[in-house]
Amino acid sequence: MKKILLSILCIIPLGMFAQTTVVNPNDTRVITTGVPFLLITPDARAAGMGELGVATSPDTYSQQWNPAKYAFVKDQIGIGISYTPYLSDLVNDIFLGNLTFYNRISERSAWSASIKYFSLGEIEIITQQQADIGNFTPLIERPNELAIDASYALRLSDQFAMSVTGRFLRSDLKLQSQPDTEANAASTFAVDIAGYYQSEEVAYDNFNGRWRGGFNISNLGPKLKYDDLGQENFLPTNLKLGGGFDFIFDEYNKLAVSVEVNKLLVPTPPKLGFVDTNDDGNQDSDDPNTPNVDENEPTIIVAGQDDEVGFVSGIFQSFGDAPDGFSEELKEFTYAIGAEYWYQDSFALRLGYFNESEIKGARKFFTLGAGFKYSAVKIDVSYLFSASKVKNPLENTLRFSLTFNLGETYDEL
Repeated sequence: MKKILLSILCIIPLGMFAQTTVVNPNDTRVITTGVPFLLITPDARAAGMGELGVATSPDTYSQQWNPAKYAFVKDQIGIGISYTPYLSDLVNDIFLGNLTFYNRISERSAWSASIKYFSLGEIEIITQQQADIGNFTPLIERPNELAIDASYALRLSDQFAMSVTGRFLRSDLKLQSQPDTEANAASTFAVDIAGYYQSEEVAYDNFNGRWRGGFNISNLGPKLKYDDLGQENFLPTNLKLGGGFDFIFDEYNKLAVSVEVNKLLVPTPPKLGFVDTNDDGNQDSDDPNTPNVDENEPTIIVAGQDDEVGFVSGIFQSFGDAPDGFSEELKEFTYAIGAEYWYQDSFALRLGYFNESEIKGARKFFTLGAGFKYSAVKIDVSYLFSASKVKNPLENTLRFSLTFNLGETYDEL
């Protein structure tokens, strides 16, 4: 596929590049970060349940949600391959690919690794001079982003485990306007800390049940910078909290229900325009997060625009810097609800719902999914229906995951 650069910039979500947001005084305040592809759900199982996974039952793709779950996984070895088309209604070469591997090395521990690759397709760059001539050889660029993870999970008790993850990030999004110009890829590293709780199976009146809970603080790391003169971009440091319950009706039928909340631990963009915090009729120079600008002129604000704010300070700042106070802070939380029904551990049906505030991105969608397991092979698919006025880049897109489970089986009660 070939595209002129200006066309690409119009159809790719602004957050995929770097992370600037054009806002007016009364506009929304969407938090933007570097490498936002890390927040795209890579596997079809989680995608079918409203894009949640921090507290669902362990599977091969737990690396993307909560690696601590690997300490409870039943199969010794797992290999997962997934493919997610992106903006499929507009283009055909933007996608997210993922390869995941885990190995449960003992009753109490496991290690895992994954590679996540996001391709923004092929971009054809044409200068104005070439366009005027009409006879030219365009410069072809293929911007992409890459994440390589490795995790270790340790079971601290019969019901609780924790994990730590190291991640290398490389973002090659800079485009060369001329063949002799230099454009460097940006790279950094990040760490995740996660925990997972899974109770023993408990007998109730008409069914057995199991409680689940989990958390994951992901993408803790230094800001991303493409060149010495460029803006530093926060990583999408994110807090996931979730819980769920398994209804085990008999040996053939099981229903799992899960809920999850997420919050980006990144500073909120400032509010633009006149704000009078002390009711003196003036916007004072020390009014926080309210730059004195012409409210009739759009202004470019970069998330975390103050380069002196480090990523650690930004995490704490993110809980109390919303210009409209506590009510806006609550709107920075997203939530998802999902359910998964299994029959004979061989066929699954899934559904879910995801919600985000109108002023923080307006992502609202329903999801459907299915899973098919035969022997050591499992195939998962999912589909997304948007419930928002804002078009979702994954709308009307089928996502696929293929899983292979090998080795011995652990008996988890």
